[in-house]
Amino acid sequence: MQVVFSERDIAERVGGLAREINADLGGGPLLVLGVLKGSVIFMADLIRRLEMPLRFEVVALSSYRDGDEPGELHFYGMLPEARPGERILVVEDIVDTGRTLTELRRHLDAHYGRPVSVCVFLNKPGRRRRPVAVDYTGFTYPGDGFVVGYGLDYAGRYRNLPFIALLEPEDR
Repeated sequence: MQVVFSERDIAERVGGLAREINADLGGGPLLVLGVLKGSVIFMADLIRRLEMPLRFEVVALSSYRDGDEPGELHFYGMLPEARPGERILVVEDIVDTGRTLTELRRHLDAHYGRPVSVCVFLNKPGRRRRPVAVDYTGFTYPGDGFVVGYGLDYAGRYRNLPFIALLEPEDR
């Protein structure tokens, strides 16, 4: 594997994102919604650096039918209710084609009846099939290769790596 973003790069960028979010969303309560499973490590590091009152929940969703054909977006479990005055921040691991995040944001905006901010750890614009609105971006990876680590997986493996690496054929 070839390291793309080091553990140090990640720690520095997560700190920078926290400063941006504190400046933009600080001063009031925040509901952080982490999208399972990939965002868990990123979300844990990020929320420890946020300086406003917050609570966090996780949402599980899938946009696949049988096999790997994309289908309708499905939520598993109930979405938490937002409290009065609470701002909402969705934390996602990666945005590539943009399809899932676009649908998720549309659904959450309608569900909560208020704007939802989105923070994505890794943006892969080279795979984008539609425009997608992201408020906070950790890193942009311009390549089309498959990357793993820091929550991103390949067949359930490599989420625990403290860095982001390009997956080589022999690592599959």
